Amino acid sequence: MPFKKGDFILIDYVARVSETGDIFDTTIEEVAKEEGIYKEGALYEPMLVVVGEGWVLKALDEGLLNLEPGKKERIEIPPEKGFGERDPNKIRLYPLRKLRAQGITPQVGMQLQVDGRLATVRTIGSGRVLLDFNPPLAGKTLIYEVTVQRRLRTSREKISALIHRRIPQVDIGKFKITIKKNGVTVTIPEEAFYIEGLQLAKRGIFMDITRFFPEKRTVTFMETFKKPEPAEAAPSSEGSRGSTQRSE
Repeated sequence: MPFKKGDFILIDYVARVSETGDIFDTTIEEVAKEEGIYKEGALYEPMLVVVGEGWVLKALDEGLLNLEPGKKERIEIPPEKGFGERDPNKIRLYPLRKLRAQGITPQVGMQLQVDGRLATVRTIGSGRVLLDFNPPLAGKTLIYEVTVQRRLRTSREKISALIHRRIPQVDIGKFKITIKKNGVTVTIPEEAFYIEGLQLAKRGIFMDITRFFPEKRTVTFMETFKKPEPAEAAPSSEGSRGSTQRSE
């Protein structure tokens, strides 16, 4: 049965450039390692998508509507529906000395920030560097091999997935979630207390829950700090010796 806008689904995908066959993104750890694109610390698992919300490329989002759960499907995205056509006006020469003054030693293929924009180094020579400010995938036809692992149906499944999307570093099973008619209470585990950007994550969770569940007017976050239990005193070595006296 095809999906509809607003459905919560978990997808795995492998994304490659049609012209070269190179894989540039995936949710599958084994594929990332095999293709040499594995990122240490990155989370490889099925990705939450709410169909029609623009969380993925528009053409991919539209393609999800016709997929079947558990079946691998191929979605082809032309440049105009992906990252756009290449613009020759976004390629320009830049003085090599200016990059070196910033502590940058450019190499062909390197991506770097220049004047607040991302650029790719194309060539180096004669004291100048040719920088390409087009998105790296501009002008490329993209192929997504997508498998919908499952559709989330209950409010608890969906809310849990929204929380995990914002705080993926901590196992969602460690959060306690209480769902009431007009609100949700989320008890955050202690290991999440010091995650960088936690306050922004909580704000995002609130916005997500109230957007997709408009009847929920409040989201309450509970954080409880516990004093460690005192360690038990170890038996003294003197007492141990006293229990093994030798008779003469």
